[in-house]
Amino acid sequence: MHQPLAYIDPHADIARNVVIEPFTTIEKDVQIGKGTWIGSNVTIMEGARIGENCRIFPGAIISAIPQDLKFQGEKSLTIIGNNCTIRECATINRGTRASGKTIVKDNCLIMAYAHIAHDCNIGQECIIANSVALAGHVEIGDHAIVGGLSAVHQFVSIGKHAMVSGGSLVRKDVPPYVKAAREPLSFVGINSIGLRRRGFSDEKIQEIQNIFRILYQSNNNNTQAIFKIETEITISNERDEIISFVTNSKRGIMRGYNQK
Repeated sequence: MHQPLAYIDPHADIARNVVIEPFTTIEKDVQIGKGTWIGSNVTIMEGARIGENCRIFPGAIISAIPQDLKFQGEKSLTIIGNNCTIRECATINRGTRASGKTIVKDNCLIMAYAHIAHDCNIGQECIIANSVALAGHVEIGDHAIVGGLSAVHQFVSIGKHAMVSGGSLVRKDVPPYVKAAREPLSFVGINSIGLRRRGFSDEKIQEIQNIFRILYQSNNNNTQAIFKIETEITISNERDEIISFVTNSKRGIMRGYNQK
């Protein structure tokens, strides 16, 4: 169902029970899944793929071309998963030839005035708070939270279950399961409250704490810390996730709170 004052390109693929409010524009080569509600004054541009049961609030702009001088008009996509909420005036740009797509996976909350740039990849059940700015090629793992007014440098990775404090300048990679705060951005503990909410046991939380104690609080460099973690901590999915994140970090991980 859509209001007569909305503009929908005849080549857009819209499920029958999508609600589209007045003064919204939907361009060609757009797909929108069933049950989605699109508020007034939303602009959904070429290349958008929006899942089922999403809510897109007034003023949002989805799949505008990248703010990237290397972009040459190539075909690319913005892929939004199911059950996502995109609040007022958020902007999500489509990809470039580098990856071809910008991705926001299922059950994410993108708050008002947030910006997600080209080729970003946002995991499931993430929260991107008010006025967060993500530069191009940022990767955010499942269940991560980025606090309001934070700015994330291009090509930065934020691990799953991490929590970044509001107002942060994120220049380095943020490992999974941690809390990040201060300036420059630093490790300030693990995200124990978030982990408990996600069903992690006390024993598993203690294991993660022990890993980060070795990495950040035992005067080891990263190579020494990884060796100790591999030899002293029992193999587990969480242990291997942290080791993989640190060893594969391209920008380097953020500092510990006592590191110079």
